[in-house]
Amino acid sequence: MSNAGDADAPDPPDPVAAGETDTSQDGSVTVLGTAHVSQASVDDVRDAVAEEQPDVVAVELDEGRYNQMQGGAPDDIESQDLLSGNTVFQFLAYWMLSYVQSRLGDQFDIEPGADMRAAIDAAERNGSGVSLVDRDIQVTIQRFWNGLSFTEKLKMVGGLALGITDPRTIGLTFGAVIGLLTGLLFAVFIAPMVGLGDFFLLGITESAALQTVGALGLGTIAGAFVGLLFLPSIRAADRYGGEFINGVSARTLVGIAIGVGGSLALVETGTFVGPISATLFENAGSYSLRSVIGALTGLGVGISAGALLGILFGLLSGDVEEVDEIDIEEMTDGDVVSAMMEEFRQFSPRGANALIDERDAYIAHNLQTLREHGYDVLAVVGAGHRAGIERYLEHPDELPPMESITGTASSRRFSPLKILGYLAMVSFVGFFFLLMMAGVQDTFLLQLFAAWFLFNGIFAFTLARLAGARWTSAGVGGCVAWLTSINPLLAPGWFAGYVELKHRPVNVRDIQTLNEIVGDADRPISEAIDDMFNVPLFRLIMIVALTNIGSLIATILFPFVVLEWLAPGIGGVDALLAELLHGAENSLELLRGLLT
Repeated sequence: MSNAGDADAPDPPDPVAAGETDTSQDGSVTVLGTAHVSQASVDDVRDAVAEEQPDVVAVELDEGRYNQMQGGAPDDIESQDLLSGNTVFQFLAYWMLSYVQSRLGDQFDIEPGADMRAAIDAAERNGSGVSLVDRDIQVTIQRFWNGLSFTEKLKMVGGLALGITDPRTIGLTFGAVIGLLTGLLFAVFIAPMVGLGDFFLLGITESAALQTVGALGLGTIAGAFVGLLFLPSIRAADRYGGEFINGVSARTLVGIAIGVGGSLALVETGTFVGPISATLFENAGSYSLRSVIGALTGLGVGISAGALLGILFGLLSGDVEEVDEIDIEEMTDGDVVSAMMEEFRQFSPRGANALIDERDAYIAHNLQTLREHGYDVLAVVGAGHRAGIERYLEHPDELPPMESITGTASSRRFSPLKILGYLAMVSFVGFFFLLMMAGVQDTFLLQLFAAWFLFNGIFAFTLARLAGARWTSAGVGGCVAWLTSINPLLAPGWFAGYVELKHRPVNVRDIQTLNEIVGDADRPISEAIDDMFNVPLFRLIMIVALTNIGSLIATILFPFVVLEWLAPGIGGVDALLAELLHGAENSLELLRGLLT
């Protein structure tokens, strides 16, 4: 992720230029703490430059942010950067931080960063040099994101959500989604294992009735798939469909109508060919009934729990209107700033280290260099950095080595998702290994692998297309989806995003566009979502996320859906389990033979 642009950044002051500065003795550094969204801070900066008459005005900017402030076009994200794994998430973190600052700027009617712009303008009027002393935002965000624990990332996302909407909406949405998914999974997979499968069938056990229900279920899924992926967009729906019907939903509904009609025709006429059999529709009917009843039950429970959760969120978050009582000028007061920094450290200790402590040291390093060269420097920085920078300037020997606070940081912790990924990898490799050790026919193994490839590919491809990916991007994501089970570090979403970036450039200016959309409270939700999908950054994030989610769903469903369908080829599920056990016994025998 790079946000360097076309504007020319100021050259660093030349310590030996024309003897302008006496380098035989140290210069001085005055640190001015500002609030980035305060008009009073802008006035303070102008007054300080006029009063101090510094040789150099040092600003809390890096080259990329300076260029963007001066109107330069930010560089696009490089495709190869996406394969590093966290680039999209770093953009997401940057968006969160930018959104908070943007909301404050809107509230206090001033452009975020106006203090830095005022410092640069005042320096130019005064004839002072300008020095960009902050660390590259790309490095800062990367180190910030990798430093967060999984819990801290969830808290950060939750904090952004609370800033966008009210706690009750979050609680209801969260409860509804979790309840629906939990009810669906329980009814389809767990209930039959514990003898509750018939409970979710509502007494419908006749073959003809189940076939009809199965036709409705299969027709809906297949029709939606065909409508989303293959039918042309119905542009008239955008014009006449109102708030809830647009081109995408219209073609989906048309596809469902075609799918349901075709499936019902097959069942009613008894036209079954090859794998499309009466048994297929009957089994689909059982799954469909359990899915719908389980999902509705879970949805009801989830909404009820979500309502209570929303009330709890509201109590914990306090009165949102209290933000109106904030005096922005207090944000430069030392005691207030210290309290705010301490609160942030409690919220995210590792995040505070990357965003505050490391940058304090980085800026202090650069200011110390300017001071050693004999310059009188006025450093304009955020109030939260002032105390740390001044401490380092008073005790330069305490500065950490520059190389320890630059460059990208690797995340050494295992996240829950990584652990699940490695478990899936071990299960996948172990499954095929045990079948080979059991002497299962190669034909069955090839069928199994082909089914795995197609099942993962279809889910990843479909969800990528649903997010708006191009055919080529979705196709690449679908083709590599099966690799996730072998190597969880190779997420298919990265590859889909890599191809997408070839046709849809993304840069940090998209974040400003997203902030404008999210901050527009009068914009209808459906229109806001459409507008967000038109922003390349948001579309890229959704493509990467949904492609990975599609592969994850396929990995979870494969043992319950595909294995049950393929197992009759070797005698059924019980025979398959027996082969796995036989493979384990053969492996142990081989291991004993090698050890003795």
